[in-house]
Amino acid sequence: MISLKHALDQLYSKANKIKAIQMKNSVKIDEVYLGISNPELDNIYKLWRMKIENEDRIRLATELWDSNIYEAKIVASKLLTQARISNDELVWEEILRWITTLDHPILADHVCNAGSRRLKADPSRLTQISNWVFDKNVWKRRSVLTLTMPWAKINNPKIDELEQRARIISWLGALSVDQEWLIQKAIANWLSSLSKHDIPAFLLFLEEHGAKMKPFAVNEACKFI
Repeated sequence: MISLKHALDQLYSKANKIKAIQMKNSVKIDEVYLGISNPELDNIYKLWRMKIENEDRIRLATELWDSNIYEAKIVASKLLTQARISNDELVWEEILRWITTLDHPILADHVCNAGSRRLKADPSRLTQISNWVFDKNVWKRRSVLTLTMPWAKINNPKIDELEQRARIISWLGALSVDQEWLIQKAIANWLSSLSKHDIPAFLLFLEEHGAKMKPFAVNEACKFI
């Protein structure tokens, strides 16, 4: 077991004041910054994952996220990023809680990287996020796209995966009129991945919805064509 105090002591031991100031000026969200590099964060979370089991890992990740420390939130996300987790309902619920508090793309990508694995492990959870397409919270709308990215990357989808992909693509269509830059960028990222695995579906989407998207998003979506 690793206590929150022990975890924070380790993080603070790697702090760099100059990098912390640079990160604060770059990220520009109201949190504590320690200035720890990504390789150092990777070393820390990998060591912790070897030392703690599932329930303790969830507890530590929860406490780290609530610490309001930027690097602690990243490590929390990494702790719960795993393809196979038995009895993962608590992990999924914690990730959903985090999504409601998101305020920056980097943190959002880390959280959704963890969440996409839980969603792919149990596709019935797609129903839980289906209403987010019309949510007032832009980060929840964006998360619909980033959480479902694995379906854009399937090379040889099975019948159920094709049905799931079609459902997700319908969400992209609904969001294509959303003028938020974050949403347009996320749509472009999803479609650019789809273009490498399912050209007919990609082209059909652009034919039906491309005119509603911002020009930069269409160009970004077509970057691999």
